[in-house]
Amino acid sequence: MEILFEDNHIIAVNKQCSDIVQGDKTGDKPLSESVKEYIKAKYNKPGNVFLGVTHRLDRPTSGVVLFARTSKALTRLNQMFKEKNAIKKTYWAVVDKMPSPESGTLRHWLTRNTKQNKSYANDNEVPNSKEAILSYRLIGKSDNYYLLEMELHTGRHHQIRAQLAAIGCRIKGDMKYGFPRSNPGGGIHLHARKVEFVHPVSKEPVSITAPVPNDNLWLAF
Repeated sequence: MEILFEDNHIIAVNKQCSDIVQGDKTGDKPLSESVKEYIKAKYNKPGNVFLGVTHRLDRPTSGVVLFARTSKALTRLNQMFKEKNAIKKTYWAVVDKMPSPESGTLRHWLTRNTKQNKSYANDNEVPNSKEAILSYRLIGKSDNYYLLEMELHTGRHHQIRAQLAAIGCRIKGDMKYGFPRSNPGGGIHLHARKVEFVHPVSKEPVSITAPVPNDNLWLAF
């Protein structure tokens, strides 16, 4: 487990593609439990360790995940994640087509199908849809793939995956959203690269960057 940032109130971890952030029906051990065990061992804490989940990443996605170590930090971070632009989230994605134009803003209205665990991007508002906005720019290219950097302005279910698929830029390995084949290990080339925010307790600026997975394509970029 790779710890990216740690103080008395917050801990940030670089999630691997196979990790789940919180327990689910698979019964697999969640990242939150591993972090609790780490804190318990490092600080020799008796009894239960407090750890609050402030946000989630999809299981096949890698990158920065923030946890709260105190209830005060959890309450404030939860509020910050609801507020627009209180937490700046930067993602990287490897896609199979160059977007046109090479930078811009995507705005869709997403509808969610819970049975399929999938979101659909609509160009116009439809019943039960939620507005989804992200900015993107092309930052690298290889013979077959393109590296995009994105900033999320809303936080919707599968937002980046659905919005990029809607413009024909499919994320490598993401069969759910149209890429033709899976990656070894079942992950996708979507990485939560950086989070930036004002610390909820100390009020100091915090910037946390996650190294990309140890994979030839990521490393080539």
